Amino acid sequence: MSLYMLPLAIGPWQIALIVLAVLLLFGGKKIPELMRGLGSGIKEFKDASKEEEEETKEDKKE
Repeated sequence: MSLYMLPLAIGPWQIALIVLAVLLLFGGKKIPELMRGLGSGIKEFKDASKEEEEETKEDKKE
């Protein structure tokens, strides 16, 4: 395994530690709100990128 790929090798214990840290930092009640906000942000990003692609295709046709 390459030295550059080492940080990408995340195992189940590392994921469990990350989840535990997030729970401790934000609490159980805040996490659904954070995920909702993250989901809406991703949706807006996808919509904006689709609009940009459509504009680019229209510009190429002209």
